[in-house]
Amino acid sequence: MQLELLDWLIIAAYFVLTMGIGLAFAGRAGKSLSDFFVSGRSLPWWIAGTSMVATTFAADTPLAVTGLVAKNGLAGNWFWWAFALGGMFTVFVFAKLWRRARVMTDVELIELRYSGTPAAALRGIRAGYFALIVNPIIVGWVTKAMIDFLHYTVFYDTSNFEVVSTPTQDWLIIGGLFLSVGIYCSMSGMWGVAITDVIQFALAMIGCIWLAVLAVNHVGGVDELRTKVATSFGDANDMAPFEFIPDFFGNSVWLPLSSFLVMVGVQWWATWYPGAEPGGGGYVVQRMASCKNEGHALKATLWYQIAHYCLRPWPWIIVAFAAIAMYPSLRTDANPGVGFPMVIRDIAPVGLRGLLMVTFFAAFMSTISTQMNWGASLLVRDIYQRFMRPDATEKQLTTASRIASILVLIVGAGVAYIMIQFKISVDEAWKFLAAMGAGGGLVYMLRWFWWRINAWSEIAGMFGSLFFFGLFFSEEMSAEERMIAVTVPTIIFWVLVTLTTQPEPMETLRAFYKLVRPGGPGWKPVAAKEPKVIQEENFGLSILGAILASGIVYCLLYSIGKIIFKEYSSGSVGLLLAGLCAVVVYFIVQAITSDSDSEVTSKDISNDHD
Repeated sequence: MQLELLDWLIIAAYFVLTMGIGLAFAGRAGKSLSDFFVSGRSLPWWIAGTSMVATTFAADTPLAVTGLVAKNGLAGNWFWWAFALGGMFTVFVFAKLWRRARVMTDVELIELRYSGTPAAALRGIRAGYFALIVNPIIVGWVTKAMIDFLHYTVFYDTSNFEVVSTPTQDWLIIGGLFLSVGIYCSMSGMWGVAITDVIQFALAMIGCIWLAVLAVNHVGGVDELRTKVATSFGDANDMAPFEFIPDFFGNSVWLPLSSFLVMVGVQWWATWYPGAEPGGGGYVVQRMASCKNEGHALKATLWYQIAHYCLRPWPWIIVAFAAIAMYPSLRTDANPGVGFPMVIRDIAPVGLRGLLMVTFFAAFMSTISTQMNWGASLLVRDIYQRFMRPDATEKQLTTASRIASILVLIVGAGVAYIMIQFKISVDEAWKFLAAMGAGGGLVYMLRWFWWRINAWSEIAGMFGSLFFFGLFFSEEMSAEERMIAVTVPTIIFWVLVTLTTQPEPMETLRAFYKLVRPGGPGWKPVAAKEPKVIQEENFGLSILGAILASGIVYCLLYSIGKIIFKEYSSGSVGLLLAGLCAVVVYFIVQAITSDSDSEVTSKDISNDHD
């Protein structure tokens, strides 16, 4: 794919803008650790929420969605759509609790909820694990996807049908992107990350929507797209690959019923996965902690969930179907995700090529910057300050934060190089992370609502999942079968550990209860000792809000697809249902945030559990 002068000007303008933002916020980030990692707890909801969406719009996601669609049609996306329910529980049930805890990192919560040596060890282990194992793996697969994108666009010789780049050329571009991210992220902290995320998300959406429109027109319109895709799937019904819920009993069953049921019934609460942690976690918690108050934290995560599931994926899905229509062999290709950059290469005009290069650069850089800032926060807050220099000054902590940001980037680049050299697939990386998460997700939700959960519960859930994954691993098992095989014994194991070990000291439980004020009946023994604490009064309303907000997501997903594919009556019904859910959710949000929309106080900013 040849880039012209206009394309290069668009790319250059993007990098100038990005670096300018880094310089503009450098002074603000250097004031304190709170300013560097959580923006002084002053982000408005729309910036924090958009930053979350941009972070999960990585270079690998359009390619991953293309692969899911090529294998299982539209319904293949239930692999990640199923997490929406858990995400909405984070919005309505957990966002307020996280904000009340006033933590900078999710693992900092461990020593608020638990005490003693087990809690300290768990905090240090999880901080190191996320910063130096999970983070680099994510950086690795995002980098690998970025190189795949380059190989099938600017480094592809259409005359000889081959990739013409060398590893040196690949890494010169990746190195340039890493350098750019390293400069603005280490200079500007969370403020710079969040503002650039907003701009990057806007550019990425414009580019992908434009490409989707061109792709549909290129294959002859929506009707022709349906016919060609149906032919590729070998189905006489031209809407079969486009069905929101697939036919589990027809002649062409691409997604088995058992797999579907595991996705929607188990996966969202049982599995820990970056960005979709049961009960919230990772960079989602960091964005919530950066918000002005509880109300802004809730609204930020609500906007994130709706944009993440309803708005952002449809351009990718349309391009994926167009890729199947244009390149039928993708259905059996070992790496069908490359269909997305192939469409860019073959139909994008001058100008759009530059914008789409910026789209993927932006998607890549927004994810890398978040992993840098989040990983550095764990190293500095939960290891350096907690165990090495508890008396460090703000200047020393911010200096350490900038150094840690670069360290996380270097380690991530090293893991990316290993993954590429040894041809470790993204699927294999996902399996490794799933091994550390299957069965442990439930404990991260229940620790907020059951006083009996202790540090040993989390330790058992974390290491039990890895043990049972290794014990039951079999190439003959599907991913869904493996998930069930690991989830069930892991839950049994950590529940037994919980019931056979001592509960946390009452003074620790009382302090946590007073700080967070969780709802539900699971804190009765503690609540009896703290009669003056007003427990969360909207617990039932929050659960109803989570369920109805999930209805918004799934009704919108359904209706947007139906309208795109000209099934207007079905699409209208979906929009009506989404609208009804939205009206009720609006009043629920008003009710549960009415007492939490005041601006953040100086006490809230300063009380960072130093």
